[in-house]
Amino acid sequence: MLIGCLLLLAACTPPSTPAPVVTLTPTATPGTMPCSILPYATGITEMMSAFADEYAHAAGPEDAPVTLLVFTDFQCPACALLAENIRQVQAAHPQDVRLIVRYLPDARYEKNALAIQAAEAAHQQGKFWEMYDLLFTRQPEWYSMAADEFPAWVREQAAGLGLDAEQFESDFDGEAAAAIVQQALEAAANLPYVPPLLYINSATPYSGMADAASLDVMVRLAMLETRKFHACPPWTLDPARQYIVTLHTARGDAVLQLFPEKAPLAVNNFIFLARAGWYDGIPFHRVEAGFVIQTGDPSGTGYGNPGYYFTTEAAPGLTFDRPGLVGMSNTGTDTNGSQFFITYAAQPELNGQFTIFGEVLSGLDVLASLSAGDLLVSVEVEER
Repeated sequence: MLIGCLLLLAACTPPSTPAPVVTLTPTATPGTMPCSILPYATGITEMMSAFADEYAHAAGPEDAPVTLLVFTDFQCPACALLAENIRQVQAAHPQDVRLIVRYLPDARYEKNALAIQAAEAAHQQGKFWEMYDLLFTRQPEWYSMAADEFPAWVREQAAGLGLDAEQFESDFDGEAAAAIVQQALEAAANLPYVPPLLYINSATPYSGMADAASLDVMVRLAMLETRKFHACPPWTLDPARQYIVTLHTARGDAVLQLFPEKAPLAVNNFIFLARAGWYDGIPFHRVEAGFVIQTGDPSGTGYGNPGYYFTTEAAPGLTFDRPGLVGMSNTGTDTNGSQFFITYAAQPELNGQFTIFGEVLSGLDVLASLSAGDLLVSVEVEER
């Protein structure tokens, strides 16, 4: 079963994003800023493709950035719930998600083999996914049905899907369907799992919450992986120059002045990401009146990072003593990434925990008018 909890953002805590539990060693090469590269998955495309064989069914673009691999059983109630939640995620990201389904019969259920036969018989007429959806959505009708009653029931459902009745009956009892059932049973006997089993762009089974909202978060984060950096940013900062930034938002502009002499790492990083387009077209995912407005995560989940972390900086005498200060979001010391926040008021409780690297020169009223989900359209950096 899918068990466990996905960490949620705390409503009343300082701006932060969850950090992976890994040991990071800061690195730097000539011409780059020191940072810690986060682990990233490799070989996942090959792993997922290996499961897209004659025993599997796939839907969605082959080049989709996210693949959901599901081992399932049609009679398993948790599998039906997962199928519905995945259906919602597919609808939200039709071009970004590929679903691969494989059978994992659970010995606790007596009609799973018959259900596989029905799905494979429908597949012979090009309607696997229609039968797949039907078996799950109408599972309460046949879950407690006697096994000898199921064939007549599913034949009636097949007619409702527009399947040729004679061919369906022949394929339902045919050798091809029987062979797939046998393969599924043998595979299940060699796996230490029961369904549903879900993989999301990973060689490790997903163990978080499987409601639609949580899966959507995981898909968005998986999509973000294709944009991440696997090397530290180049060092381009000139501490003797002024850096003026214009945030073009959905409701107007806000102009910031950065503090290169007080937070050189954060400023260098911000300029690098802005010029790389990291901040273009992303949402302000957190807006709390009287507290802060936060953005910098293209996934819009509040969990995203650019693929690396860098050191927290604390300039003497610089505190969150007024509105309009720009700070780096983190999950603890030395976990700065790409997310940043701007204060709506003095926030002394944040002192000493977050790097301050700029302040608002104009447009704080624009920022105050924004709502969660409004877009940061683009970021313009001017050197003086």
